Amino acid sequence: MSSKYSRLAEALQEHGCDAFLAWSPITMGYLADLFENGHERFLTLAVNSKGDHHLICPALTVNQAERIGVQSIAGWRDGEDPIALFKDLSERWDLSVGILAVDPEMPARHLLALQNLLPSALFKDGDAIISGLMRQKDAAEIDAMIRAARIADDAWIAIQPYLTAGVTEATIAQKLSEFMRAAGGKPTFTIIAAGPNGAEPHHLTDETVLKSGDVVILDFGCEVDHYQSDITRTICIGSPSDEAKAVYDIVYRAHIAGRDAISIGKTGAEADAAARQVITDAGYGEFFNHRLGHGIGMNGHEAPNLAASNTEPLTSGDCFSIEPGVYLPGKFGVRIENIYTLTEHGAQSLNDSPSSTLVGI
Repeated sequence: MSSKYSRLAEALQEHGCDAFLAWSPITMGYLADLFENGHERFLTLAVNSKGDHHLICPALTVNQAERIGVQSIAGWRDGEDPIALFKDLSERWDLSVGILAVDPEMPARHLLALQNLLPSALFKDGDAIISGLMRQKDAAEIDAMIRAARIADDAWIAIQPYLTAGVTEATIAQKLSEFMRAAGGKPTFTIIAAGPNGAEPHHLTDETVLKSGDVVILDFGCEVDHYQSDITRTICIGSPSDEAKAVYDIVYRAHIAGRDAISIGKTGAEADAAARQVITDAGYGEFFNHRLGHGIGMNGHEAPNLAASNTEPLTSGDCFSIEPGVYLPGKFGVRIENIYTLTEHGAQSLNDSPSSTLVGI
């Protein structure tokens, strides 16, 4: 039995569930190395509390599943009823009055069909179960994330000569993607936000032209062996203003405070509070409008969150961003982000250290 199936079976038992129904390509990829998307077709990898697994999938997925080693497969052709295959499984596993944890990304139309099939069963959100497994990275997973982080770090160095007045955000984004791809990473996103655009944390990169004096946020990442990187750097085109230098210093100190507040047993809420206090004490609290950080792994965003709402203890193997920011509408924004993993020695960065001062290029 796969160790991941065994771990999932243990988690199901702990949560009092009889089975888990995986749906998303990442969830199935994590469990079985099957990164397949059913789109509108019904596809689920079911795992019960004994560790048994069974894949119900479109016929066009069967070959891939067999090739990667899925051992129990029921394929269905277009025009056939996949829910009938799930009925067979439910009878074999005795799920008619069971508790089924469901991948949170399963489309409602398919979940409703399952609920109609098994009206006496209880279907519940399985996010806590699967995220609890995925958040604790082993050495191989962290190695992939280190390699992804290294590609992002190298791309940051490579892009700096191109950060000049007269180029567009879109041009910088394209170059960053080229650098990451050439180094073996699969680019997943780039956000380039110049001047006032930097006050939009999720700015949609456009044809804005970089100008002298602009503070520019660069937030980007790539995938290596299915694991993600995510890094944010802030620079200035030319000489930064005194205000920009002061805000950068505040955000940098908040980043360090958040990092230093993290250890095994502490919570995401405590880390968020430590970083937020620095920004609040400096008078910019209302301009820090998001959580301190998010978990990361196969998903760009996963457990654990470094947020006021997360009072669960952090554990060894957790990987997460630390990314405080200050966003001043009509002026500029500053964000500094590294990815960290939690060890017995505290939060260890997977990225190179960010600059402690706002650099003018």
